[in-house]
Amino acid sequence: PMEDINLHFTGDFHAIGAANNLLAAMLDNHIQQGNALGIDVKQITWKRCVDMNDRQLRHIIDGIGGKMQGVPREDGFDITVASEVMAVLCLASGITDLKERLGRMIVAYTYDGKPVTAHDLKAEGAMTALLKDALKPNLVQTLEGTPTLIHGGPFANIAHGCNSVTATRMALKLGDYAVTEAGFGADLGAEKFLDIKCRLAGLRPSAVVVVATVRALKSHGGVPKAELNHENLDALEKGLPNLLHHVDTIRNTFHLPCVVAVNAFPTDTEAELRLVEDKCRELSVRAVLSEVWAKGGEGGKALAAEVVRLCEEPCPEQPTPEEFTFAYPDNTSLIYKLNAIVNRVYGGAQAVLTPAAQKQAQQLFDLGFGDLPVCMAKTQYSLSDDPTLLGAPEGFTVTVRNLKVSAGAGFIVALTGDIMTMPGLPKVPAAEKIDVDKDGKITGLF
Repeated sequence: PMEDINLHFTGDFHAIGAANNLLAAMLDNHIQQGNALGIDVKQITWKRCVDMNDRQLRHIIDGIGGKMQGVPREDGFDITVASEVMAVLCLASGITDLKERLGRMIVAYTYDGKPVTAHDLKAEGAMTALLKDALKPNLVQTLEGTPTLIHGGPFANIAHGCNSVTATRMALKLGDYAVTEAGFGADLGAEKFLDIKCRLAGLRPSAVVVVATVRALKSHGGVPKAELNHENLDALEKGLPNLLHHVDTIRNTFHLPCVVAVNAFPTDTEAELRLVEDKCRELSVRAVLSEVWAKGGEGGKALAAEVVRLCEEPCPEQPTPEEFTFAYPDNTSLIYKLNAIVNRVYGGAQAVLTPAAQKQAQQLFDLGFGDLPVCMAKTQYSLSDDPTLLGAPEGFTVTVRNLKVSAGAGFIVALTGDIMTMPGLPKVPAAEKIDVDKDGKITGLF
C-alpha cells in the first residue's frame, strides 16, 4: 500500500535509527563512565540520526545540565538515510557480515589519533539484534501485481543511493529480469551504484535506463518552474546537453548499453518529444516514450522491449556488458578517484580539497583506508557542486570540504559544496497537506 510504503512501512528505518542511536548512547556513556578508551570528545565523528528533515538539529550542544547529565560536547544529527548503519544494512551479504561491518564502524578518535570503533565499545551485537529483521527484504507489488522488493533507502545525493545487495541478489534469483533504481542522475545514483555497489558486491549490469523528462530539460535550459508547462523548444535544446552528458557517461565512462526513457507528462508536446528523440538518435541511443503514469504497464511496453533488446542482442553502435568498467580502478589514490569522478562523470576539471580535507585525506591514507572507493555527497541539481550551474557545464572544479571514512560500509564519504546530511523543511512543508479522515484514510501524500 502506497501510504504504508511512504510512511512507516515495515519499520526498517526505525530499526536503523534505533541501532544508530544505541551506538551514540553507548559512546557517550563510555565517556561518562571514565573514558577508558581515551576518546577525544573533540574528535567524535558519530552523529545521532532521526528520520525527519530538521535543520535545527544539524549542530547542537548536548550533555549540559550538570555532572550527571553527561559530558558537554558539540554534537549533531544526520537524517536516517545518511547514517552509515543504512549503508551497512544495504551492503551486507548476511547477518554475520552485517555484524562484522557494524563492528568496523569508526565513531571517534583517541587523543593520540587512533580510531575507536563500535567493536571497541562492544556495541555490534546489540545493534545486530535491532537490525536482524530489518535485514530481510520487503516484498510488495505494483498496482498491476508485479512483485517488487523495497529494501533500504540511502539518498543518492548524500549516501550511496541504492537498495540492498540482498534484495538485488534475491530479485536476480527470482525473475528473468531485475530492474533496480539508482537515485537521481548518472552523476550520483548510477555512479555510486556502479562504482560502489557493483564493485563491492561483484554485480554486473546488462543495460542502463536513463530517465528524463521534458520539464527537467527545459528547467536546465533556464525555464522557471511556473512556466514549464508551456512548449519551449529553444530552452529544451539548451537543456538537452545535460541529458546527453548522462548518456555519454554511461556509454563512454562505464561502457554500458543504455536507452533513454522519456517519462511523459500531459503537457509535453509532440515537437518537444521529437526533439529529444532526434538528439538522442544522433548519439545512436534510442529515446523511448514511457507512459506508465497514465497507462500503467501498457504504457511501458515499448521501453520494456528496448531494454530486453539491449540485454539480449549485441548492438554494434552500443557497448556490450562485457566491456563494463568502473570510473576508476581500485589501486589508485584518493585524489585520483576524486578527480576521476569529477572529470569522467561530472565533466569538470578537478576536485579541490580544502586545507581541512587535505589533512583528513592524509590521515585516512595513514590509517590504511586509501584504497576504498569514494561516495560523493553532492547536490542533485547540477553536474557540479553548485546547484545553480545548470545544463552541462565544463571546466568547473568541485570543492571537497570534508572527508570521512565509513569503514563498515567500505567507502570514504566526500562532502562537496554546501551539501548537508541533515536537510531542512521548505517554506511550505508537505506535512501541511497531509491529513487523516474519520475512517483513518490518509490523504495528501501524493
